[in-house]
Order: sequence, then structure tokens, then C-alpha cells
Amino acid sequence: MAPRDDDETPRRGTPPRRGSSREVPAPDEREEGAGRRGRSAIGDARAYTPRGRTVAERGRAPRSGRTTDPFRPALQVLDGGETGQRARGRNGRPTSPPEEREQPQRGRPAPEQDDRRAPSRTQKAPEKDDRRAPSRTQKALEKDDRRAPSRTPKRPEKDDRRAAERMKKERTRGPENGRPPRRPRPVPAEPPKLANSTRRLRLGTVLALSLFVAIGVRLVVLQVATSPAEAKSLLDARADRLTTVELPAPRGRILDRSGKVLAHSVEARYVYADPENPGLQQSIPATAAQLSPLLGISRSELMADMQRKKVLGGWTQFRYLARGVDMAVADRIDAMKLPGIYTHSDERRDLPGRDLAANLIGFTGDDHHGLAGLEARYDDLLHGTDGKRVFETGKGNLNIPIAGGYEQTTAAKPGSSLQLTIDRDLQYRVQQILGAEAKQRNATVAGAVVLDARTGEVLAQASYPPYNAAKPLEYQPEDRVDVPTSVVTDPGSTHKAFIFGAALQEGLITPESTLKIGPAIDRGGERFEDTHEMPKNTLMTMPGLLAYSSNVGTILIGEMLGKEKIYEYQQKFGLGKATGVGMPGEAEGQLLKPEDWSGSAAGSVPIGHSVSATLMQMAAGYGAIANNGTWIQPHLIKATISGKDGKVSEAAAPETRKVLDPDVAAELRTMMEAVVDVKGGTGKAAAVTGYRVAGKTGTGKMLIDGQYTSHNASSFVGMAPAEDPRYVIAVSMDVSSGGGGDVAAPAFSQMMSFALLRNHVPPSGTKPPTFKIHP
Repeated sequence: MAPRDDDETPRRGTPPRRGSSREVPAPDEREEGAGRRGRSAIGDARAYTPRGRTVAERGRAPRSGRTTDPFRPALQVLDGGETGQRARGRNGRPTSPPEEREQPQRGRPAPEQDDRRAPSRTQKAPEKDDRRAPSRTQKALEKDDRRAPSRTPKRPEKDDRRAAERMKKERTRGPENGRPPRRPRPVPAEPPKLANSTRRLRLGTVLALSLFVAIGVRLVVLQVATSPAEAKSLLDARADRLTTVELPAPRGRILDRSGKVLAHSVEARYVYADPENPGLQQSIPATAAQLSPLLGISRSELMADMQRKKVLGGWTQFRYLARGVDMAVADRIDAMKLPGIYTHSDERRDLPGRDLAANLIGFTGDDHHGLAGLEARYDDLLHGTDGKRVFETGKGNLNIPIAGGYEQTTAAKPGSSLQLTIDRDLQYRVQQILGAEAKQRNATVAGAVVLDARTGEVLAQASYPPYNAAKPLEYQPEDRVDVPTSVVTDPGSTHKAFIFGAALQEGLITPESTLKIGPAIDRGGERFEDTHEMPKNTLMTMPGLLAYSSNVGTILIGEMLGKEKIYEYQQKFGLGKATGVGMPGEAEGQLLKPEDWSGSAAGSVPIGHSVSATLMQMAAGYGAIANNGTWIQPHLIKATISGKDGKVSEAAAPETRKVLDPDVAAELRTMMEAVVDVKGGTGKAAAVTGYRVAGKTGTGKMLIDGQYTSHNASSFVGMAPAEDPRYVIAVSMDVSSGGGGDVAAPAFSQMMSFALLRNHVPPSGTKPPTFKIHP
């Protein structure tokens, strides 16, 4: 069958068209294809199928139906579209034509290397493919040839040979037919070092690790090895950009003996200005006018705080305008959105009881440091340690913290709380009674102290006039003093109990002793008289002398003791030295040393003149009489509570010392009952229904700046129940007229009655003895 003019090389993967000249290759072509050796790497890869058999082995099996190799089309695509297989030798390698083996071209690699290159598209399929089962097209043609003779005359044999030679020349064209053979580029034995991907990866890893190690070493040096001088130099270089904000430490609370709050800090706000804010600088007068009524600060003061100021070489960006501002007021200021005006969380000291124990507790300043009372005395304990925040800010319109800039925050350490020995309810009642009595007597100042006779704890400590510690500046300084520890007076006749106790202890007198007295006595040119005048040489008992508060009889007993013994027992009872109760600025009082006595001192000192003492000192002295002769240091602090972990630490044990023997103290208490029980006694108004009371009245003078006032310092100091005292109460008032029995005794009676009943102290089981004034 003659070849058609439109015969074309079939596309890759498509079968040859029926009737074309490429259906059945010529015998010489099959022989040439079988002798070729050249193959490519792809050919090596496809030499084996996934089923483990070679392509040649699979080619021997008949291709029919579902047994056809499913991978043959893919292998045909990889082979460039040729349907045949390369001829392979016995060792499985493809063979090449003899002429290629015999005459390798110049510059080409060795025959073994050249065998791996891919054959050209013009090469025929290997001879192995010719041995595989004929295709359906070939079977049909052979069948047709056998069935009938061809309608077309056979092509001359000469034409067939010419066509075969022409096709052979096209496949093996060399330099002589116009196109030189393509020589492959020489392959170097080893790629350059940097062209190796493994080496590049290793080199990059080493460089990256080296960089990170260098950075880490530098960071360690900056954090650990940098000297303080170097660190300071770094900060000094940008000091103009650093802003410091103080972080106040939460102040501890002040509690009563049962844990009830007497003073604590509540949430508030502080208002501050940023003088570097351009908007504020343009509206200072208007801003000050708006804030003045809200903060209660004058416009001029606010304007001064808003002005730009240079501090330590830099312009300040923070100025307090007000502290402890109520939350509602701060919210109103925030809502106004004033340029350069801001608020921040703060605290304000608050006393739930307003004036309850205010003179005792004291108050704090704007910086939350104590300025008076216990707030000042224990400020280091209550305040804690302030923190601070230092951060870097920009300039101009970027005056805000720099993200990622320098910032250091030191957390504040909260202060510890203070638990007092004060009983809040008793304090309230004592303060209420004192205020009412002082107003009724037109007293200028007054004070009261309630002690636990067995422990020395201060259960109440009141002053008149009171004040609201939350607003201390609204009161005069003299109105804020703590009267029991700060006001010094002549103790007056309350001092006589110490003289009688010393004489009993020294054995100079007994409860049954008697003494002749007269209406008056002269000492050092000074006349001393009794308020209850007695005829000359009147014989009186010891209880009678106390009941009528005889100056003459006390002076005579004092002369029995002598000035040295009087001075000794004054000190034993706690006079002339601050008690150390815990209040700041506690007065010590004053004693007259024996060598300083004048002629009149023998008369004035025993009866409580030429001596000065505080009400707290007198209460502690009487406490020794109530506590069977043992003086116990009065104290206000029961415990401290850590602000860090809440640990409770009990206060140190109070100082104690023996003053009198227990039986002597009991005898003295019985003698002192006559002051309240005997008809005509100076302390009748101090009686408490159902309880035996022992005490002593006193009338002296108050000292102000070393000068006596014209008023009377009227007082009463007593204890109950007299047979086994539980409480000691001392009351004093500065009045224009009136003695201790008229002014202070009634207040004592009310206070003692409340203290005994509130704490369920049983009434006295026995009645006081019958006292004789005269034998």
C-alpha cells in the first residue's frame, strides 16, 4: 500500500492512523531500532513497572481487554510519545547502533555515559516491541491482505528501498548533511562549594546561631555586668524624658480591742495638672475658675500650681492640685474634660465615728503621713512603703508614655494595722458623758481615762472639746490636743493618796492611827488651811483625814516621811516621767527634788502643789493601789497586724514595779472608801449604786506655758469595786469654780457605772465598813 502524502508523525500517546505508512515499520527499520543503545534517565526509571516486571516482560503478554498494562500510556508520554520500547541487551541495558559504538564523536562522554542520554524523536522503537503481540490494526490488515488482493498495485521494490534509505538518513544525519550533532555540556565532577544546598544551609545556621549568641551575651552584660555608674549614665542621658509617679502605699487601719474600725482609708481621687499640656497653658484662668468651687481651693493657688516650672533641670509634667477628693467630685471633673487636668486613684483617711477618739487617734496630711495622735506616733508602721512608677515619655504632641521605652515600677508595700486596747463602745459613752458634763460646767478643757486595773490597758481616753479628725484644719490646734497625756496640772488633793500610802508602807501610820490637827498651819511663811476647818488640836482618824481632805493632816504626815521619802514614792507611783502609754508628745510633768525644796515646799508638795502631772500619770498611780500595790505601765497598743500576710503580733509586755505591799494597798483602798461613803466626804457624788467605790477628789491649777491659770483643775480619781477593783477612772475639768467633788465626781460615777454594768461585773457582796472621823 503506497504511503499517503498527508502522513504525519502521530501525536504523543495517540495510535497511528489506519492505512498510514507508519502502521507497520519496515524490517530494516525494526533492525535499526533494535540496535540502538542510547536511552535517557527517564528510560531507566520506567524500565520497571510498579508490579515488579520489566516493560519487556510485560510486552510479551498479549494485550487484550482488561489485561492491558495500565501504565503504558504514561510511559509513552514520558518517552516523548513513541509507542515502542528500546531494545535491551541480555543485561537489561538498551543497545545502540554499531556505528555509534564504533565512532563516538569528539568531546562526547564515554560510551557508558552516552548510553544514558535520551534517543531522538526520529528513532524507531526497539526490536523488543516488534516481538510483542500485533495490534488490532495489524491483524485487520493481514486479514484483509489474505482475504482479497489489494486494489492498489504494489509499490515497486525500488521505491521501498529509496524510502527506507531516506528515512535512515534523516535519523542519522551528521555534519555532512548540514546539522552538526549537539554536544552535551561537560558535567563537572563536583559542584562549587556554595552551590551545594547542604553547605548553604549549614553556613546559614551557623551565622544565625552566632548572631543570637552575640545578642544574648550582650543582654546578659547589660543586665548583670553593667555597673551602677553605667546604668545611671544611661538614665541621665534621657532624664529629661523620664516621668515619676508616686504610688502611695495603702495605709493600715486603726482598730479597737475587738477589731472594730476606728480609722481607715477609703477610696478617693487626687486631681493633678500637666503644666506641659499646651491646651492647659492657653486656658489657665478659665480652668482654675472651674475647679476652685469643686476643690475648695482659691483660684490664685490653683493657677500657681498650673504654671510651668523647672525641677532639677527638667520641666515638670505632674503637679498635685488636690488629694483625697470625693469620688463624685472627681467624676464631675473628669466629665468636664479640661485640657491638662486629670484624676487618679487615691485614698482618704476616714473615721467612721467622726469625732470618736479623734483626739487620741489624730489625723494625716495630704501625703498620707500622720501629723497628730497615734497616726503620727506609729506613722512608720501604718504608712508602709510607697512605690513609684518611672517611665519615658515623648515631647510635644507625643507627651505620652513611649511604647517599649524605659519603664520601671516599684510596687508599694501596704502598711500594718494597729489594734488598740480601746473599747469603742466604752469610749463613745465616756466621751459622751465628759462632753455633757464639761458643757454644763463651762469647762475650757476636760479629760477622762479608763484603765483596766489588772492589766494596765487603756479602755477609754477622751478629751474635750472633740473634733472631727477627717477635717482637722477646721479646728484650732488647742482643740486637737489629747488632754489626758498633754495637759499638765497640779494634781491637788488626789496626790494625798500617795502620801498616805507611803506612810502606811513605811509603818509610820496605820488605819487606826489618829492625828491632832488645827484649822491651819504655817510652813515657810505660807499659810495652809483646811476646807473643813477644825478647832485646834482636833483629833481625827486616818480615814477621816482623807474623807475631809485635810491639808493640815497631810502636811503633818508628809513631815513624818521627809522630803527624800516623798520624792522616792512620787517616782514609784510614776510621777515626773512620761508613762510611755503610746501617745506622741506625752508630757512628763515635774517633781521638786529634795535639794530644791524651799521652806514652803514642806507644806505645798504633800498636798499636790509644787508638783505637776498629767491625768494619765495620776490614773496609773491609782492603778498601783487598785492592783495590790503593783504599778503597771498604761498602754494603748494591744497588737499589730501585718499588712503583708495579716500576721498578728502582740504588743510587748508592759513595765511593772512594786510600790506597796498588797495588804498595805488593801488598807489604803479601805481608807479611801471614806471619801465616798462618809457623810460630808468630798467625794459623795462619785458613788455607784451597788458597788463599793474608793477614790479621792482634787483641786489644783492648770499650767499653760509654765504659768498657772486662774481656773481650777478639778478632778476625781477612783476605782471600783473597792474590795477587788476592776477599773480605774480619772476625770479632770478646767473650770472657773468648783472642786473635784462637785465637778468631776458626778462624771466619774456615770462612767464607772456604765463600765461595770457593760462588762457584767458583779456588784459588791459586802458593804463598806463604818468609818469614824473622830476616835
